[in-house]
Amino acid sequence: MGVALTDLHQDIREGVREICSRFDQDYWRKSHEEHRYPTEFVKAMSDAGWLGALIPEEYGGSGLGFLEGAIILEEINRSGGNANQVHAQLYTMGALLRHGSEELKRRYLPQIASGELRLQTFAVTEPDAGTDTTKIKTRAVKKGDKYIINGQKIFISRFNNTDLLLLLARTTPLDQVQKKTHGISLFLVDKREVPEGQIEATPIDTMLGGDTNQLFFNDLEVPAENLIGEEGRGLYCVMDGMVAERILVSGSALGNGKYFIDQAVNYGNQRIVFDRPITQNQGIQFPIAKAYMELRAAEALLYEAARKFDEKDPTAGADANMAKYLCSEAAYNAAEACMQTFGGYAAANEYHINRKWMQTRMMKIAPISSNLILSYVGQHVLKMPRSF
Repeated sequence: MGVALTDLHQDIREGVREICSRFDQDYWRKSHEEHRYPTEFVKAMSDAGWLGALIPEEYGGSGLGFLEGAIILEEINRSGGNANQVHAQLYTMGALLRHGSEELKRRYLPQIASGELRLQTFAVTEPDAGTDTTKIKTRAVKKGDKYIINGQKIFISRFNNTDLLLLLARTTPLDQVQKKTHGISLFLVDKREVPEGQIEATPIDTMLGGDTNQLFFNDLEVPAENLIGEEGRGLYCVMDGMVAERILVSGSALGNGKYFIDQAVNYGNQRIVFDRPITQNQGIQFPIAKAYMELRAAEALLYEAARKFDEKDPTAGADANMAKYLCSEAAYNAAEACMQTFGGYAAANEYHINRKWMQTRMMKIAPISSNLILSYVGQHVLKMPRSF
C-alpha cells in the first residue's frame, strides 16, 4: 500500500492555500455565528476551477481524480475553513456523471464545472428512515412525461444555496419489490424550474450553523428525462456516490486533524507556564504526538482508497469506509489534544478551536456514523454475522 504524491498534488495544495489565505479565521467565525453561507469563498473556489476539478475536461472540468479532490478539501479545513460548505459540489455530480443520460450531462455538467450552477444538495435522509435508506417513504409516481413526487426529507444541507439537487424517492412500494433495495429511483431536480409551493423548506437550527433544512415535497413535478440511471435502481447510483463521499469527507477530516496539530504545536510552544513551554510537558506533548501518528496512518489509507476508486478497483468501497472511520477518529483525537493544550482559551470564540471542534465531532456521526462503519467492516470485510 502506498501512493506516490507528485508535483501536481503540491501545486494543488499551494493553489488552494492561496485562495484560503484570502479568507481568515474571523471570516469563518462570523459565517458560523451568523449562520451565513460563505458565498465569497465559494465563488473564489469556483472561479479558480477547484469545485469543477473532478468533472472531465470534455464537460468543462479539470478531469482530476478523487485523490486530488480529497487534497482540495483537506487544505480548506487545514486553513481553518469549512469544507462542508463546498464538498457536495465535488461529489454529488458523480451520480450524474456515472449514471446520467448524455443529454443530462451535456446540459448540466459544464455549468456545474464553471460554477454557474450549484449542485450542493443530496436529498436522501428521512425522519423515519435514517441510515436505513430502503425504508424511505417519499414517493414518485410517473404520469405521462413527468414524475409526481410527494414526501419529506430531513437534515438536508445547503438547500437554499443550491440550484440543483439529487432526490431519492420510491417509484415502487416496498411491499411490491423482491429486494428492498429495488424500487428506489434517483432524480435531478432543477430548482429554477420548480413552481412555488412544490418544495417547502423548514430551517433546522444546529450547533454548526449554516443552511440545514427539512424539506416537504408537494406534488413536485420532475421531467421524466431527469431520471438518473434506471427506474428502480437509484439506490445503486447513490451507493456509488457514497463511496466518493466517504473519500472526500475523509479528506476534510484529515484537514481538520492537521489544523489542530498545527494549532496545538504553535500555541503550546509559545505558552510559557512555570518558566517553560507547556509542550515540554509529557502530558501535553504525548497526546499531540500520538494524534499526529494516527493522522499519518489514516492519511495513508485515505490516499490508497482514493487511488483505488479512481482506478475502479472493487475493493475501494471497503477502504473508503475504513478511511472515513480512521480519519474522523484521528481528527477528533487531535481536536481533543488541542483543546487540552489551549485549556480555557479553547472555549473562547476568538481562538476558533471550539468552532473547529464542533465540525470535527460531527464527522464521527455524519455522513455515516463510526458504529455503522464498524458493522460494515465486521460483516462485509471480515465475514462475521450481521450485527443488527
